[in-house]
Amino acid sequence: MKFSEVTIFGGTGLIGKYLLKILTDDPEINTINFVTRRTVEINNKKVKLQVIDFSNKQSILNSIKNSSIVFSAIGTTQSRVKGDSKKYREVDFDITFNIANACKEKNVGHFSFVSSSGADFKSNNFYLKLKGEIESSIIKLNLKSLSILRPSLLLGKRDERRYGEKIAQVIMPFFSFLMPPNYKPISAFQVAKAMINISKNKKPGINIYHYNEIKDN
Repeated sequence: MKFSEVTIFGGTGLIGKYLLKILTDDPEINTINFVTRRTVEINNKKVKLQVIDFSNKQSILNSIKNSSIVFSAIGTTQSRVKGDSKKYREVDFDITFNIANACKEKNVGHFSFVSSSGADFKSNNFYLKLKGEIESSIIKLNLKSLSILRPSLLLGKRDERRYGEKIAQVIMPFFSFLMPPNYKPISAFQVAKAMINISKNKKPGINIYHYNEIKDN
């Protein structure tokens, strides 16, 4: 089965880079809209680079207008926003929600985005509460096909330095057998692969995937 176009947001991040690699190697995918804030060098005829202002809703709408599947691996860190919770929310919540809303308006066949294990809008933890709020708001849009992936610690090499996460990546796999399944570390490659495999099925309604379901895809 051929897909006319797919779109990736957050393609320069850990999961996003794997999404791009897998999709460019996938013969079922014809065109990949790679949407970023800044110019990046990509040498593949299937990939169309789109540099946009992520705060501009119309630009988001235009970037996905012909897509059958949209992927979002958008996310930031406290260090990037220098501890500013408002800026953190503008990235993680506002951009992801605006992408989902654009999918609703353009009647996109499937929207897939990365959340987090433990996401809960009632949580006292800022990060988990925010992830839960994102999920809740997007679910209310009633998209025709929505997949939410909830990985825990991601394993893989990032371009940026996250010392605490790097230490955890080394240590946690040794203790993962003691952890509840939903909180086991998982490779970013596996998450990206699962996003693509799940999206191709376009299972109707809202579908949430945890560690075991991600590994099985």
